Amino acid sequence: MFDDPKIVSDTAWLVSLFEAKAVQKGGIVRRAIHDVEREVGRQALVAEVNRRGFHMVECGGQFIVICNTGAMKVVC
Repeated sequence: MFDDPKIVSDTAWLVSLFEAKAVQKGGIVRRAIHDVEREVGRQALVAEVNRRGFHMVECGGQFIVICNTGAMKVVC
């Protein structure tokens, strides 16, 4: 499907992330920002989170992906 090994690697990393049990249950997954930037890049993760209709926050060197399409309210 893809001729570029980097695209295959990036795609595999994202597929692996979003196959986590927490994702299937509408929970959360988190990844260190430096790991995301090394593996796929920030833009690729943001694009995939948006494509799925999920939410993502950045805090303390981590990306926290809320794997739910419902309305989000930050309490504090």
